[in-house]
Order: sequence, then structure tokens, then C-alpha cells
Amino acid sequence: MMRKLLVLVLLLGSVEMSAQPQLTRDNIKEVVKAMTLEEKAKFVVGMHRGDIYAPPPAPGMPVRAVKDPLNVAASEAKAAQATNNQIVTAFSEGRVKGAAGDAVPIERLGITTMVLADGPAGLRIDPKREGDNKEYYCTAFPTSGLLAASWDTDLVEKVTRAMGNEVKEYGADILLAPAINIHRNPLCGRNFEYFSEDPVLAGKMAAAYIRGIQSQRVGTSLKHFAVNSQETYRNGVDAKVGERALREIYLKGFEIAVKEAQPWTVMSSYNKINGTLASENRWLLTDVLRNEWGYKGFVMTDWWAEENGACQIGAGNDMLMPGTQRQMNDIIDGVKNGTLAERQLDWCVENILRILVLSPTFNRYQYSDRPDLQAHAAITREAASEGMVLLENKGVLPIAQQRVALLGVDSYDILVGGSGSGYVNRKYKVSTYEGLKAAGFSIDEQQAQTYLDYIKDEKAKTSENFWTVPVVQEIVVSQQDAERLARDNDLCILTIGRMAGEGGDRKLERGDYYLNDVEDANLNTLCKAFHQQGKKVVVLLNMGNMIEMVSWNQLPDAILHCWLPGQEAGNSIADVLTGKVTPSGKLPFTIAERYEDYPSAGNFPESNGNAAVVEYKEDIYVGYRHFDKTLTTVTYPFGFGLSYAAFAYEQMHVEAEGNLLWVRVTVKNIGQRAGKEAVQLYVAAPKADFDRPVKELKAFCKSRLLQPNESQMLIMTVKREDLASWDETAHRWSITPGTYTFLVGASATDMKLQTDCNIK
Repeated sequence: MMRKLLVLVLLLGSVEMSAQPQLTRDNIKEVVKAMTLEEKAKFVVGMHRGDIYAPPPAPGMPVRAVKDPLNVAASEAKAAQATNNQIVTAFSEGRVKGAAGDAVPIERLGITTMVLADGPAGLRIDPKREGDNKEYYCTAFPTSGLLAASWDTDLVEKVTRAMGNEVKEYGADILLAPAINIHRNPLCGRNFEYFSEDPVLAGKMAAAYIRGIQSQRVGTSLKHFAVNSQETYRNGVDAKVGERALREIYLKGFEIAVKEAQPWTVMSSYNKINGTLASENRWLLTDVLRNEWGYKGFVMTDWWAEENGACQIGAGNDMLMPGTQRQMNDIIDGVKNGTLAERQLDWCVENILRILVLSPTFNRYQYSDRPDLQAHAAITREAASEGMVLLENKGVLPIAQQRVALLGVDSYDILVGGSGSGYVNRKYKVSTYEGLKAAGFSIDEQQAQTYLDYIKDEKAKTSENFWTVPVVQEIVVSQQDAERLARDNDLCILTIGRMAGEGGDRKLERGDYYLNDVEDANLNTLCKAFHQQGKKVVVLLNMGNMIEMVSWNQLPDAILHCWLPGQEAGNSIADVLTGKVTPSGKLPFTIAERYEDYPSAGNFPESNGNAAVVEYKEDIYVGYRHFDKTLTTVTYPFGFGLSYAAFAYEQMHVEAEGNLLWVRVTVKNIGQRAGKEAVQLYVAAPKADFDRPVKELKAFCKSRLLQPNESQMLIMTVKREDLASWDETAHRWSITPGTYTFLVGASATDMKLQTDCNIK
């Protein structure tokens, strides 16, 4: 009898289990209906609920994160252990060690986890793991500023296909990238992670980035939505932005990327926008993102945006990362007391599940843990050389193999990426010293050994980790040493570097935005010594953004902006210096003569006392829009970059076809070397009854490699709605009828051809 009862119980249990729906692409609503309230709340809150890796608070920033009492002991133990590690990652638990977070699985309903990992310059996971003798290094690709400087969306897709392959083959599902916020101010600490001061360039680059990653059937997270233009007090700063500036500048890039590429996820930013936190802003996350733009994926918070969970879900912020018990309680309590409709929670769960069923983890992809890192390194080398910008060249570059005095700490310990979410655990990096030697140059080894010994000693005093990439202070070059180097060598190459990263902004001081005393003295001493010998000086800029340049840029004979170029940095630099690659990069931002010339200079932490409210008083006049309007002279304009080749622009035509405007222009290489040209299309609107920029970038195109005397017709398209401006009175986009002037040029201040087109 007992055996019969036991069999009956087992049968009933089996029937009950079999009655549970198992998640597929076709039964998402049924699965959500089968979930308990607690399961729903658990599912929309991330799996990792410690906060030991939260960024250090910037000046004036309140510490908002609260430790989950369920995980305090484990968190503190890991924090203590982490200080002894050479490389520290965000998390060393979950399905993929070192990934930033995981979705919560619900096994009874067939809901798997989903692995979320940083970041914009390549996948970051733990390269070495306890009890495992294998290595899991990833490729450190060039940072976004360099990719934008390529003005080449095909190249960006090529880079991100490789990046997406590493995401997939290392078992992750979503890469937390790209970051697309506008370069409002040159001191923003994460400008290296962002693309441009212009929303069209940023949006098109982001769309290409997303297409490349998602071609590998893994996802992206477009971030930080929106107006995350500074790191200081980022968890609570209130960005006061006019409706027109929001629409035309700060949301436009996101709109382009969403409509053209549909990222799997969008990440909300920490900050407030006109008084409301972005992660609790229903107008932003639901009305605009979904209802206006037609977004189909899910929205997640940035890590440690630990506000009220019920308010975040109610706004349409579907997933809260990395998650706390408090947020789960907020959601459950909100549903029970009626302040959060359960149908809203269901909607958020459905949004996540629609992406989860696309993921490699859900589809049981057998990842290899062996992506082709050698092939990806070759792509990195190519991409970095394509984005480097030649700012000055007084007939010195390209150079042949010769004796080189290589100076500057960063020539030997090159910066390949930023800190924070842009940090990548790479296996190696190629310094400029190593790259030039591999290219056959003879480096002054006496000077080189001085740097190598000094850097080794200084590095031994520090450790590199997720939040901090130590920077070694520069060595003073004496007059005697400079004269000896000038006698014994044919050329001087001096590198000036700047580190930046997540969690803090740059400083308006010597050694950051300005050269420090040692850098200034070294540059003057070396230029004087080498020029007295009739020899040249080349300066390399190894940084993700910019520094002040007008006070010194005419001293050296050439300046090459190398950015943060990824792990093959030195080889890419050598390729450009030698002419193996003709530089074709162009600036994605304006370099002003004075910091005070930037329209945001008076409303940024360096000048507003780290205020909790930031007024975007410049409105739509960011970057070149401001300099065009005020006729202010700049050091280097938006879109500027020199080449070893020379180009003529010919035969411009604009044709209307339905909703599209087709712009055709022929570019001819009239120089002596092969090269590529990035052509920029600007449009000037007819005079209207409200303020309009002098011109605005509407499209761009990069030529193929053109041999001397070779031509190529380039075709760019502009949609009619791309000519609209935001009408703040009517709260809608409006196109002013009349004559629009279409201009093609080599930079924002170098227009080559123009033609008019009447728009009704």
C-alpha cells in the first residue's frame, strides 16, 4: 500500500512539474503568467548583490550604495583578497568569471541565466582562474575616440565583429557597450569611451559598432542613456537641459543607433535629467525610447544605480544591476500596496525574456574559450593606424629607418586603454619602443635603458586594476643629455601621455589639461637641441581625448594623435610613422585655443564647485556649432586631419528621390602617395524665425585606398527628416521650407564644394 502511495505521489509530482511551461520564443506571456510575484521581482534584479567594486565617490558625491546584508561577509572577504591581486575584475563569480553580472535563472520555467560583461574596448573577464591552468585573455581593441576618428563605419563593424566573437566564444551574452555620450566638455573623464561632440558621427559609429557585435548573435548595451556628460557627482547630478538641446544633441545619437541597429539592451545613466533620475524617468525610457523610436529590447540600469526599485520598474527600466535585496523588496512591496502595477512588472519581465531567448546561453551554444586572438590582434593593429590623426607635419613624416632618440615614459609604457568599464585584461601590449625596433629603427639604447629601469622600479611600487592604471611620472631630460641625443641620433620622438577613466573627471591643471613643468621643459629642451643640429622632433599624443596645444604645437615638426590605440599600439604607430599606412584619421571633436573658449567651461565641475545642478546654458551650441556661431579661432577644427596624400573634390550633385536626398561627390588623389579621405557633408538651413547653427554634420563617407591620380565617386544619403529642428513651442520636429545649402569638406572649417537644394 505504501509503495502504491509513493508511486502516486511521484506521478502527481511529475505531472505537476510537466505542467510548468518551459520558456521558448513563442510562449513568453505564458511563462510570465506562471511566475510568482517573488520570482518576477528576483528576475528583474541582477544576480550579484555585493558592492565592493563600486566606484570610489567623486568629490561631493554621496555614497548611495547600501551593502546587501546577505552578502556583507563574502563581499568584505573578497575585498581583502582583491588588494593582493595584480588584476582585479568586477566579479569573480557567476557563469563566466570576471563578467560584470548575470541574470537570475528560474530553472523550473526553463529560464536560463544571461551573462553581462564589460566593455567598450573589448571583453573583460578574469584572465586566470583559481584551480584552472588555462588563460582567458581578451583583445584590447582601440578605444571609441580612435574608432570615431577613423570616420569609417565599415572598419568599426570589422573591429566589433571580432570583439563580438570573443564575447560569444568566452561564454558571455551581452557586451556592455557602446558608450555614446556627447563630448560636451574636454575634461569629462570618460570621453575616451565616447565617440564625438557631434550626435550624427556618434550615432552612426554606435550603430556600426552594434551591428558588428550583434552579427555574432550576442548583444550590446547602448549607454549611458542619457546626458551622462561628466563623472563628478554622476550618481546624483541634475543636468538641466533644454528640450531642444536634448532632442538635437543629447538624444539624437541614441535615436540614430536605436533606429539603425536595435541594440539588445540600453543602459540608463546615473544622473538626473531636469530633476528626474534617468533610471526612474518614464518619459525618457518609455515615451521616447519605446513609443517614439520603436525600441524592442530591454533597459538596464548602470551598475549601482540603486534607487527605488519600484520607481525604476514603473518607469520602464526593466533590469536593475547588479541588484540589491532592497530593490527586490521595493518591487514586491510596490505591487502589494498598489503603487506599482503588476502588469508593468510583467511587461519588464517580457522585455528581458524576448532578448534572453536570443542569447547563446539560452540556446546552449557550446563556446570554445578559444577565440582567434592572433587574428583579432591584426584587426586591432589595422584599426588603430586608421584612426590616428596627423595634426602637424612640417615635411618630416613619413620617416625611413634611422637612428631615433625615443623619449617620454609613455614611449616605453604606452597607455592602450582607459580605466573602469573600458579596462581589458589583455595578455600583452606593444610599446612604441618595441614597435619601432620591430620596424627596423635603431633606438638610442642608452636613453632607452634609463627609461626601462626607471619604469620597472616605479611599477613595482603599485598595481594595476579595474579602477586604477598607475601612471609613472616623467623623467627630466637635461640640456646635456638633449645635446648628446641630438648629436648621436637622426630624429627625436617624444610621447606625451594622459590617463583617464571612469569615476572621475580630468583636471584643469598642469600635468592634466596642460603640460606639466617637466613636459614643458623637456619639449623645449629637445626641440632646441635637435633643431640646432638641423634635425627634427616628432611628438606623439597617447591619450583618449585632448590637451591644451596652442602654447606649444608649433615647437615640434610633427604631431601625431595616437589615442589609446589598443594592445598593438606600438606596431600601429610604427606603421603610420613609416608610411606603411597613410594617416587618414580626423578629429571627432574641436581642439580650442583656450579651455575657456568651450561653451560649457563655466558649467562643469572644474568651474562650478562640483555643484549638484549643472546648467547646460550653451543649449545646442556644443563643439563646432559654437565655434561657427561665435567665429572663435580654434587650434584644430572638428573633422581635421592631415595626410601624406592630397585630395581634390570634384563634381558635387544633390538629387531628391522621395524622402531621400542623394549627395554625390568625386574625390581624386592628387598627391604622390596612396591614401584615404574622410569626406564630411554639412547642411546649412535657410534663415528661420528661430536660431539655427551655421551648419550641421548630416552624413560622412570614407573613400577606399586611392592611388595617385585615382578617383572615386562617394555617395551619401540624407533623409528629409534629418533636416528638421526641434520646435520647443509645438514640442515636435519641424522642417523649415526653403533653400538648404549642402557643403562637402575636409573639416568643419575647410569646405570644398557646395550646392543648394530647395526643400518644401
